[in-house]
Amino acid sequence: MTGTTTAPATTGNVLAVATVYGLQGLGYAVIVTALPAFQERTGLDATGIAAILLGVCVTAALGSLGADAIARRASSRHGVIVGLSLQALGLVATAFSPGTAVLAASVLVYGLGLGLIDASSNMQGVLVQRGRATPLLGRFFATLTAGSIVGALGMAGILAAGAPAFATLVGAAVLQIAFLLAVSGRLSRERAAQTSEWSGPRGPRLDARAITIVGLVILAAYTVDSAVSSWSSVHLRAIGAAVAIAPLGLAAYQGGVLAARLATDAVVRRIGRGRLLAVSLVLGVIGALIVAAVPSPVASIVGFAISGVAVGALVPIAFGLAGAIDPGRSDEVIARVNLFNYAGAVLGAVGVGVLTDVTGSGLAFLLPALLLVAAVPAWRRAA
Repeated sequence: MTGTTTAPATTGNVLAVATVYGLQGLGYAVIVTALPAFQERTGLDATGIAAILLGVCVTAALGSLGADAIARRASSRHGVIVGLSLQALGLVATAFSPGTAVLAASVLVYGLGLGLIDASSNMQGVLVQRGRATPLLGRFFATLTAGSIVGALGMAGILAAGAPAFATLVGAAVLQIAFLLAVSGRLSRERAAQTSEWSGPRGPRLDARAITIVGLVILAAYTVDSAVSSWSSVHLRAIGAAVAIAPLGLAAYQGGVLAARLATDAVVRRIGRGRLLAVSLVLGVIGALIVAAVPSPVASIVGFAISGVAVGALVPIAFGLAGAIDPGRSDEVIARVNLFNYAGAVLGAVGVGVLTDVTGSGLAFLLPALLLVAAVPAWRRAA
């Protein structure tokens, strides 16, 4: 097991980790924006696509567990290398998949790499942040958001030019492979985990209560994220927004996320992690309540933007808290906290969808608000 002392992180370490976050966002954006092309190629209906996406959540959770195992036996750097390798393989296989079965298998391979990078990149982010002795996770997550924007715009540009969608998937895979060959050596080589000989049932236990408290923040944040991503346009159309206006809810949300992530590190230095966490939880509840209570497109778009600001700050704060639960074993803690990510993704997409059929789309957004309230105990830990 490593100690709690972390070696100073270099600028090269910071840039390498930031690049991993960016590649993660880029890869995910190109694969989800290629879904219409997959439907045309295979004849899959919406239910089939939904089933594949649910499978991605499951394999991503397995990938997060795999990142834990790799961190204990080697380091999170090796988790990044394995994760990006699987993502590149999945992207290329998806691009050239001849039928539904191969397509599904390829996307699931990508999902396994997605989970490995979700966990391993945050392990690396916490190590480098600790090594620089200054908040960095906000800007790392901002890089992920920027990568998603670049990926979506890249797919739009490729399709507008009349080129096939698979060209963007292959391009993303090439960038990942280039990183592995040229930059992965600059990732942190530290290990903040128990070695495999300590991993048995008699080894020291992690603080399950602390992991659950921080995990609730991740659960709430990703429930909001998934709910807005999946249902904001549906809600806006349901309350009378024009077709051209409906996508603005997600655009406002993503704008709020990016702005918050760019500002989070500076705000943490100024007012502290605990106060920012409290403000973000309150903003998240306010945003959801506006959407639920005010059936106006303008008000809902404002509510989605406020929700984006909240989520943009909550996620990096939560992973920072996770890294502080047991600094000598932060890799293991982060792998476990990261599992709440996928539960939130499913709850936001499926739970809010079910409630929409029962209560209407507005009241369905009370579910994310309730989960944000349930995450309040994390504020006491951060204060």
